[in-house]
Amino acid sequence: MANHKSAEKRIRSNDSKRVRNRYQAKTTRNLLKELRGTKDKSTAATLVPELSAMLDRLAKKNVIHKNKAANLKSSIQKHVNSLA
Repeated sequence: MANHKSAEKRIRSNDSKRVRNRYQAKTTRNLLKELRGTKDKSTAATLVPELSAMLDRLAKKNVIHKNKAANLKSSIQKHVNSLA
């Protein structure tokens, strides 16, 4: 167990941040899966800005790496452009 008050607080804050990060990352993955599964271009086009904002937010908070966010945004945009 922690020996200092600051270490105890750090344990509590890390736990709350971990829960929040997992929730946000899971929400983004669900939206990504939904977007990749859609066949309608207009629906996919409306989801792209929302997903891009989520990815940027995760990268800004260091939940995911900034290059991973850029690669995901690129791949989803290619997918949307390929839809008929």
